[in-house]
Amino acid sequence: MSDRLIIWRHGNTEWNASQRVQGHADIPLSPLGREQAAVAARKLAALRPDHILASDLRRAADTAAALSALVDVPVRADARLRERYYGEWQGLTLLQIADRYPEAYLRWRQGHPVDAHGVESTEELAKRAREALQDAAARSGTVVVTCHGGTAKQAVAELLEWPPGVARTLVGMANCHWSVLEQDDRRGGWRLVTYNAS
Repeated sequence: MSDRLIIWRHGNTEWNASQRVQGHADIPLSPLGREQAAVAARKLAALRPDHILASDLRRAADTAAALSALVDVPVRADARLRERYYGEWQGLTLLQIADRYPEAYLRWRQGHPVDAHGVESTEELAKRAREALQDAAARSGTVVVTCHGGTAKQAVAELLEWPPGVARTLVGMANCHWSVLEQDDRRGGWRLVTYNAS
């Protein structure tokens, strides 16, 4: 069983820079994002990962590939690590969503269910993130999980067994930042060692 999980958000994309909702849209890393991935990979390589898992979307897969190249550990893709699906909102900027869907946008920003426009619920996101992380944790040693902002928050909350809704109190992890969780042998389960590190 894994004794350390590192949850790593992908590097910057042009859509991140323009505050455009990505969801499952397969947007590549920007030049800045590729540079961020290279810098972060050098730091994470020092932690000697035994396994690397990543969302199958390019921005996460390519971020993980930067680490893989340094440590000679292959990347295993897992679609369950994808970002939250945003339905009709994908491709729109936050300002466009606020203008076109004001009530749903306000509910979303306040952390309430949207229940419209094809937006995946946080419960569905949490369920698939939890399943992916349970599989990741079954591997031995240090496991790096490369995913997305919303997925990363839910993943941390799921591993720490926080009640529903607590994840929204966390600040979102910045591009190419990571969080470290380790097994707590004294009480069992996981403990958060580092959050939003770079």
